[in-house]
Amino acid sequence: MIWSTQAMPSQEGRIAFITGANSGLGFDTAQALLEKGATVVLGCRSVEKAEKARQKLLGRTNCGNIDVLEIDLADLSKVNTAIDLMINKYKKLDLLINNAGVMAPPQTFSKQGFELQFAVNHLSHMALTLKLLPLLSNHSGARVVTVSSGAQYMGKINWDDLQGEKKYDRWASYSQSKLANVMFALELNQRLNCSKLPVVSLSAHPGLARTNLQRNSVKSNGSWQEAIAYKLMDPMFQSSQMGSLPQLLAAIDPTAKGGEQYGPRFNFRGYPQLCEIASSALNKEERKRLWEISLKFIRDFVEISLEMELLEKTK
Repeated sequence: MIWSTQAMPSQEGRIAFITGANSGLGFDTAQALLEKGATVVLGCRSVEKAEKARQKLLGRTNCGNIDVLEIDLADLSKVNTAIDLMINKYKKLDLLINNAGVMAPPQTFSKQGFELQFAVNHLSHMALTLKLLPLLSNHSGARVVTVSSGAQYMGKINWDDLQGEKKYDRWASYSQSKLANVMFALELNQRLNCSKLPVVSLSAHPGLARTNLQRNSVKSNGSWQEAIAYKLMDPMFQSSQMGSLPQLLAAIDPTAKGGEQYGPRFNFRGYPQLCEIASSALNKEERKRLWEISLKFIRDFVEISLEMELLEKTK
Protein backbone atom coordinates (compact mmCIF):
# COMPACT_ATOMS: atom_id res chain seq x y z
CA MET A 1 0.00 0.00 0.00
CA ILE A 2 1.32 3.46 -0.91
CA TRP A 3 1.15 5.94 1.98
CA SER A 4 1.32 9.65 1.24
CA THR A 5 0.14 12.90 2.81
CA GLN A 6 -3.27 12.29 1.22
CA ALA A 7 -3.73 9.48 3.77
CA MET A 8 -3.20 11.85 6.70
CA PRO A 9 -6.26 12.35 8.92
CA SER A 10 -7.22 15.79 10.17
CA GLN A 11 -4.86 17.24 12.77
CA GLU A 12 -7.25 19.93 13.98
CA GLY A 13 -6.69 20.73 17.65
CA ARG A 14 -3.31 19.01 17.77
CA ILE A 15 0.00 20.70 18.61
CA ALA A 16 3.28 19.56 17.08
CA PHE A 17 6.83 20.65 17.92
CA ILE A 18 9.48 20.00 15.25
CA THR A 19 13.19 20.64 15.68
CA GLY A 20 15.13 21.78 12.63
CA ALA A 21 11.87 22.98 11.07
CA ASN A 22 13.32 25.79 8.96
CA SER A 23 14.49 23.58 6.09
CA GLY A 24 14.50 20.11 4.55
CA LEU A 25 12.62 17.29 6.25
CA GLY A 26 11.51 19.47 9.15
CA PHE A 27 10.05 22.16 6.91
CA ASP A 28 8.19 19.64 4.76
CA THR A 29 6.86 17.88 7.86
CA ALA A 30 5.65 21.21 9.24
CA GLN A 31 3.90 22.07 5.98
CA ALA A 32 2.09 18.72 5.82
CA LEU A 33 0.85 19.02 9.40
CA LEU A 34 -0.25 22.63 8.91
CA GLU A 35 -2.22 21.67 5.82
CA LYS A 36 -4.12 19.18 7.97
CA GLY A 37 -4.96 21.81 10.56
CA ALA A 38 -2.33 21.28 13.26
CA THR A 39 -0.69 24.03 15.27
CA VAL A 40 3.04 23.72 14.62
CA VAL A 41 5.90 25.09 16.70
CA LEU A 42 9.01 25.56 14.57
CA GLY A 43 12.11 24.79 16.62
CA CYS A 44 15.09 26.51 14.99
CA ARG A 45 18.60 27.55 15.96
CA SER A 46 17.84 31.23 15.41
CA VAL A 47 14.73 33.41 15.42
CA GLU A 48 15.73 34.77 12.01
CA LYS A 49 15.70 31.29 10.43
CA ALA A 50 12.47 30.42 12.19
CA GLU A 51 10.73 33.59 11.03
CA LYS A 52 11.83 33.09 7.42
CA ALA A 53 10.43 29.55 7.53
CA ARG A 54 7.24 30.83 9.13
CA GLN A 55 6.68 33.41 6.40
CA LYS A 56 7.35 30.82 3.71
CA LEU A 57 4.88 28.40 5.31
CA LEU A 58 2.25 31.12 5.63
CA GLY A 59 2.55 31.69 1.90
CA ARG A 60 2.19 28.01 1.10
CA THR A 61 -0.49 26.93 3.54
CA ASN A 62 -2.54 30.05 4.27
CA CYS A 63 -2.54 28.81 7.87
CA GLY A 64 -1.80 31.03 10.87
CA ASN A 65 -1.28 28.25 13.40
CA ILE A 66 2.50 28.66 13.34
CA ASP A 67 4.67 29.49 16.32
CA VAL A 68 8.45 29.75 16.54
CA LEU A 69 10.90 28.74 19.24
CA GLU A 70 14.60 29.54 19.24
CA ILE A 71 16.45 26.42 20.40
CA ASP A 72 20.19 25.83 20.07
CA LEU A 73 20.75 22.08 20.31
CA ALA A 74 24.49 22.62 20.63
CA ASP A 75 23.94 24.05 24.13
CA LEU A 76 22.02 22.01 26.71
CA SER A 77 21.51 25.06 28.93
CA LYS A 78 19.76 26.86 26.07
CA VAL A 79 17.69 23.73 25.41
CA ASN A 80 16.58 23.86 29.04
CA THR A 81 15.62 27.54 28.78
CA ALA A 82 13.79 27.10 25.45
CA ILE A 83 11.69 24.21 26.72
CA ASP A 84 10.77 26.19 29.85
CA LEU A 85 9.28 28.81 27.50
CA MET A 86 7.38 26.09 25.64
CA ILE A 87 6.01 24.60 28.86
CA ASN A 88 4.89 28.01 30.10
CA LYS A 89 3.05 28.76 26.86
CA TYR A 90 1.36 25.45 26.06
CA LYS A 91 -0.75 23.20 28.22
CA LYS A 92 -0.25 20.10 26.05
CA LEU A 93 1.82 18.65 23.23
CA ASP A 94 0.56 15.97 20.86
CA LEU A 95 3.57 15.40 18.59
CA LEU A 96 7.28 15.83 19.20
CA ILE A 97 9.42 15.26 16.12
CA ASN A 98 13.13 15.13 16.92
CA ASN A 99 14.24 16.01 13.42
CA ALA A 100 17.21 18.42 13.58
CA GLY A 101 20.70 17.14 13.00
CA VAL A 102 24.26 17.80 11.91
CA MET A 103 26.23 15.50 9.63
CA ALA A 104 29.95 14.81 9.50
CA PRO A 105 31.49 18.19 10.45
CA PRO A 106 35.16 18.61 11.33
CA GLN A 107 35.85 17.80 14.96
CA THR A 108 33.70 20.22 16.93
CA PHE A 109 32.41 20.26 20.49
CA SER A 110 29.18 21.57 21.98
CA LYS A 111 28.99 24.29 24.63
CA GLN A 112 29.23 21.60 27.31
CA GLY A 113 32.21 19.89 25.66
CA PHE A 114 30.44 16.96 23.99
CA GLU A 115 31.24 15.89 20.43
CA LEU A 116 28.87 18.00 18.33
CA GLN A 117 27.01 15.20 16.53
CA PHE A 118 26.51 13.20 19.73
CA ALA A 119 25.33 16.39 21.44
CA VAL A 120 22.96 17.76 18.78
CA ASN A 121 21.63 14.56 17.24
CA HIS A 122 21.26 12.54 20.44
CA LEU A 123 21.81 14.24 23.81
CA SER A 124 19.79 17.40 23.22
CA HIS A 125 16.88 15.51 21.69
CA MET A 126 16.86 13.13 24.63
CA ALA A 127 16.97 16.10 27.00
CA LEU A 128 14.12 18.02 25.40
CA THR A 129 12.00 14.86 25.12
CA LEU A 130 12.35 14.10 28.81
CA LYS A 131 11.72 17.70 29.78
CA LEU A 132 8.59 17.82 27.60
CA LEU A 133 7.07 14.68 29.11
CA PRO A 134 4.64 16.65 31.32
CA LEU A 135 3.08 18.23 28.20
CA LEU A 136 3.09 14.95 26.29
CA SER A 137 1.71 12.75 29.07
CA ASN A 138 -1.18 14.83 30.39
CA HIS A 139 -3.52 13.42 27.71
CA SER A 140 -3.77 10.31 25.55
CA GLY A 141 -2.43 9.80 22.05
CA ALA A 142 0.85 11.73 22.18
CA ARG A 143 3.80 10.51 20.12
CA VAL A 144 7.53 11.11 19.99
CA VAL A 145 9.24 10.48 16.65
CA THR A 146 13.04 10.50 16.60
CA VAL A 147 14.54 10.86 13.15
CA SER A 148 17.53 8.66 12.43
CA SER A 149 19.31 7.79 9.18
CA GLY A 150 20.36 4.78 7.13
CA ALA A 151 23.74 5.37 8.77
CA GLN A 152 22.33 3.59 11.84
CA TYR A 153 23.02 0.27 10.11
CA MET A 154 26.73 1.08 10.02
CA GLY A 155 26.79 2.61 13.48
CA LYS A 156 28.63 1.41 16.54
CA ILE A 157 28.70 2.93 20.00
CA ASN A 158 32.34 3.57 20.84
CA TRP A 159 32.11 3.12 24.59
CA ASP A 160 35.83 3.78 25.06
CA ASP A 161 35.72 7.10 23.20
CA LEU A 162 32.13 8.36 22.97
CA GLN A 163 33.23 11.93 22.29
CA GLY A 164 35.90 11.11 19.71
CA GLU A 165 38.62 12.70 21.84
CA LYS A 166 41.18 9.94 21.25
CA LYS A 167 40.46 9.51 17.57
CA TYR A 168 37.86 11.43 15.60
CA ASP A 169 36.25 10.02 12.48
CA ARG A 170 33.44 12.32 11.39
CA TRP A 171 31.45 9.62 9.58
CA ALA A 172 31.85 7.06 12.37
CA SER A 173 30.68 9.70 14.84
CA TYR A 174 27.70 10.52 12.64
CA SER A 175 26.74 6.84 12.38
CA GLN A 176 27.12 6.49 16.14
CA SER A 177 24.75 9.40 16.74
CA LYS A 178 22.16 7.98 14.34
CA LEU A 179 22.35 4.56 16.02
CA ALA A 180 21.94 6.36 19.35
CA ASN A 181 18.73 7.94 18.00
CA VAL A 182 17.16 4.54 17.42
CA MET A 183 18.44 3.13 20.70
CA PHE A 184 16.90 6.08 22.54
CA ALA A 185 13.58 5.74 20.71
CA LEU A 186 13.33 2.04 21.62
CA GLU A 187 14.44 2.48 25.22
CA LEU A 188 12.07 5.39 25.71
CA ASN A 189 9.15 3.38 24.37
CA GLN A 190 9.96 0.49 26.69
CA ARG A 191 10.11 2.78 29.72
CA LEU A 192 6.91 4.56 28.73
CA ASN A 193 5.15 1.22 28.49
CA CYS A 194 6.35 0.18 31.92
CA SER A 195 5.43 3.50 33.48
CA LYS A 196 1.91 3.45 31.94
CA LEU A 197 2.36 6.99 30.62
CA PRO A 198 0.05 7.56 27.60
CA VAL A 199 2.87 8.34 25.16
CA VAL A 200 4.52 6.18 22.49
CA SER A 201 7.96 6.51 20.92
CA LEU A 202 8.86 5.62 17.33
CA SER A 203 11.74 6.23 14.96
CA ALA A 204 11.96 7.02 11.26
CA HIS A 205 14.58 7.65 8.63
CA PRO A 206 14.36 9.33 5.20
CA GLY A 207 16.63 7.10 3.12
CA LEU A 208 18.59 9.07 0.54
CA ALA A 209 16.90 12.49 0.61
CA ARG A 210 18.15 15.86 -0.59
CA THR A 211 18.46 18.21 2.37
CA ASN A 212 20.88 20.90 3.46
CA LEU A 213 22.89 18.28 5.39
CA GLN A 214 24.87 17.29 2.29
CA ARG A 215 25.60 20.91 1.34
CA ASN A 216 26.58 21.84 4.89
CA SER A 217 28.86 18.83 5.19
CA VAL A 218 30.73 19.77 2.00
CA LYS A 219 30.95 23.42 3.09
CA SER A 220 32.20 22.72 6.60
CA ASN A 221 34.86 20.26 5.46
CA GLY A 222 35.89 21.94 2.22
CA SER A 223 36.01 18.52 0.56
CA TRP A 224 35.94 18.68 -3.22
CA GLN A 225 35.93 14.87 -3.35
CA GLU A 226 32.75 14.80 -1.30
CA ALA A 227 31.19 17.48 -3.48
CA ILE A 228 31.88 15.42 -6.62
CA ALA A 229 30.53 12.27 -4.96
CA TYR A 230 27.24 14.00 -4.11
CA LYS A 231 26.92 15.29 -7.69
CA LEU A 232 27.42 11.79 -9.07
CA MET A 233 24.95 10.32 -6.58
CA ASP A 234 22.33 13.04 -7.03
CA PRO A 235 20.06 10.98 -9.35
CA MET A 236 19.77 8.40 -6.57
CA PHE A 237 18.45 10.92 -4.03
CA GLN A 238 14.74 11.58 -3.57
CA SER A 239 13.20 14.89 -2.62
CA SER A 240 12.99 16.08 0.96
CA GLN A 241 9.19 15.89 0.61
CA MET A 242 9.44 12.15 -0.05
CA GLY A 243 12.05 11.82 2.68
CA SER A 244 9.68 13.38 5.20
CA LEU A 245 6.94 10.80 4.64
CA PRO A 246 8.34 8.15 7.05
CA GLN A 247 8.39 10.56 9.99
CA LEU A 248 4.92 11.83 9.11
CA LEU A 249 3.56 8.29 8.98
CA ALA A 250 5.19 7.48 12.32
CA ALA A 251 3.75 10.67 13.81
CA ILE A 252 0.13 10.43 12.79
CA ASP A 253 -0.90 7.17 11.14
CA PRO A 254 -3.36 5.28 13.39
CA THR A 255 -1.77 1.91 12.58
CA ALA A 256 1.78 2.93 13.60
CA LYS A 257 2.79 1.50 16.98
CA GLY A 258 5.34 2.40 19.62
CA GLY A 259 8.76 0.85 19.09
CA GLU A 260 8.36 0.66 15.31
CA GLN A 261 10.57 2.31 12.72
CA TYR A 262 9.51 3.61 9.32
CA GLY A 263 11.65 4.31 6.28
CA PRO A 264 11.47 4.22 2.48
CA ARG A 265 11.33 0.98 0.56
CA PHE A 266 14.57 -1.02 0.88
CA ASN A 267 15.81 1.77 3.24
CA PHE A 268 16.74 3.70 0.12
CA ARG A 269 13.98 5.69 -1.59
CA GLY A 270 10.27 5.51 -2.25
CA TYR A 271 7.11 5.55 -0.20
CA PRO A 272 7.32 4.76 3.53
CA GLN A 273 6.83 1.41 5.15
CA LEU A 274 7.69 -0.42 8.33
CA CYS A 275 11.43 -1.06 8.19
CA GLU A 276 14.14 -3.01 9.94
CA ILE A 277 15.84 -1.57 13.00
CA ALA A 278 19.64 -1.72 13.19
CA SER A 279 20.57 -4.95 14.95
CA SER A 280 22.88 -3.10 17.34
CA ALA A 281 19.89 -1.15 18.66
CA LEU A 282 18.11 -4.34 19.70
CA ASN A 283 20.56 -5.08 22.50
CA LYS A 284 18.66 -4.17 25.68
CA GLU A 285 21.75 -3.96 27.86
CA GLU A 286 23.48 -1.62 25.42
CA ARG A 287 20.37 0.56 25.26
CA LYS A 288 20.19 0.74 29.04
CA ARG A 289 23.88 1.62 29.23
CA LEU A 290 23.51 4.42 26.67
CA TRP A 291 20.44 5.76 28.47
CA GLU A 292 22.20 5.90 31.84
CA ILE A 293 25.38 7.50 30.47
CA SER A 294 23.41 10.05 28.44
CA LEU A 295 21.18 10.91 31.37
CA LYS A 296 24.23 11.49 33.54
CA PHE A 297 25.55 13.95 30.95
CA ILE A 298 22.20 15.73 30.66
CA ARG A 299 21.26 16.06 34.32
CA ASP A 300 23.79 18.79 35.09
CA PHE A 301 22.10 21.13 32.61
CA VAL A 302 18.46 20.09 32.24
CA GLU A 303 15.82 19.88 34.97
CA ILE A 304 14.09 16.50 35.19
CA SER A 305 10.33 16.20 35.63
CA LEU A 306 8.34 13.93 37.91
CA GLU A 307 7.44 11.89 34.83
CA MET A 308 11.14 11.37 34.18
CA GLU A 309 11.62 10.10 37.72
CA LEU A 310 8.80 7.64 37.07
CA LEU A 311 10.63 6.37 34.00
CA GLU A 312 13.71 5.85 36.13
CA LYS A 313 11.78 3.73 38.61
CA THR A 314 10.51 1.43 35.86
CA LYS A 315 13.83 0.74 34.17
